[in-house]
Amino acid sequence: MRLSITPQALERVIELQGSDQNYLWLYYDTEGCGCGVSGLPSVRFATSKNDSYQLVESNKLQVIIHKQQAVFFAKEMKLDYTENFFRLSSSEGMLNPIISEFDLQKEEVV
Repeated sequence: MRLSITPQALERVIELQGSDQNYLWLYYDTEGCGCGVSGLPSVRFATSKNDSYQLVESNKLQVIIHKQQAVFFAKEMKLDYTENFFRLSSSEGMLNPIISEFDLQKEEVV
């Protein structure tokens, strides 16, 4: 699995990232969706990772994903930033067109 981060997204992630936020976390958000298979791919910060997480190849940052949530993401993805929102896409299409800066900062320790 690979995540390419555009220069615009990288610049904004670095601006938002706290000093102890070591990872960008590919997160499958199921909050309010009813069950564990209904959700939306997203990104958040994480301070650490445990053995349930694996590293994702990335051009700039340390990126992680929960091993069980990897099935909800594409093998090759791009994180972009435009008009105050992040966008997560793949060659198959848009995974999440609107990821707010607030959502990115919903830090959790994993």
